[in-house]
Amino acid sequence: MSDATIEVQDLRKRFGRTVAVDGLSFTVEPGQVTGFVGPNGAGKSTTMRSVLGLDAPDEGRALIGGRAYQSLRSPLLEVGALLDAAALHPSRRGRDHLRWLAHSHGLSLRRVDEVLEEVGMAQAARRRAGGYSLGMRQRLGIAAALLGDPPVLLLDEPVNGLDPEGIQWIRGLLRRLAAEGRAILVSSHLMSELEDTADHLVVIGRGRLIADTAVATLLAAASGDRVALRTSARTEAMKLLAGEGATVAVTGADTLTVTGLPAERIVALLGASRIPFAEVGAHRATLEEAYMELTRHATEFTSAPEGEVAR
Repeated sequence: MSDATIEVQDLRKRFGRTVAVDGLSFTVEPGQVTGFVGPNGAGKSTTMRSVLGLDAPDEGRALIGGRAYQSLRSPLLEVGALLDAAALHPSRRGRDHLRWLAHSHGLSLRRVDEVLEEVGMAQAARRRAGGYSLGMRQRLGIAAALLGDPPVLLLDEPVNGLDPEGIQWIRGLLRRLAAEGRAILVSSHLMSELEDTADHLVVIGRGRLIADTAVATLLAAASGDRVALRTSARTEAMKLLAGEGATVAVTGADTLTVTGLPAERIVALLGASRIPFAEVGAHRATLEEAYMELTRHATEFTSAPEGEVAR
């Protein structure tokens, strides 16, 4: 699976007067989970649809393993995708949905049962899809994506509708699939889930690339030289540290973030002034903090004129 990649090269796509994707380029490498994030209307769905040949780019290319989706002879064996968990015929049983997909690519019914077991849908597979919860539809959609054992996966908001046990399950599943050498692109609005799952992050806004970096690198940059301080005397600590030239921000009822002074100096100042504190340490930014800082100027596209579509 080492040659499995998703490549987006100078991709541009307009819908009428609305620019959905504007010169976007990035690569999803094998062996890692790449998170794909951005504000609503940033162009994530259009990009994923372009990779899968559902939207035709105005310029640029979107390739899977160096080839356009339309040229793949057995697409189910080369790329698995979940874009819309609701795209199921409500009167069709879950197992039958997978059976006709398997038949289209000459896959065995044994493989259908394997993926149903993999996603925890073996018992519910003989029920009609119209009675499925959103979480069950998500699991069936993931089963369909895995059916051909593809080296590339694209999943759009796969944790929507999943309960805590389901979120933990998909986190482990994605990590295992990446460890097998697959290239995995996952869009999500839940930064906490990507922080625990993704190795790499592609951030876009207004159809353009904002960041293409390792999650660890992004978190380190966002953390900077800030120091986290926990104290029951918040007001006194703020006044003291600000007087020493630090920038102090309130982050909780008894917590502060301090910039401009090293932790050792903060401890010495608090001790000398007999201001109590329970904890002083390097601040570790969350992925949500890093994301919000990156995208604070990348607001949603202006609404499209009537009759046009923004994605």
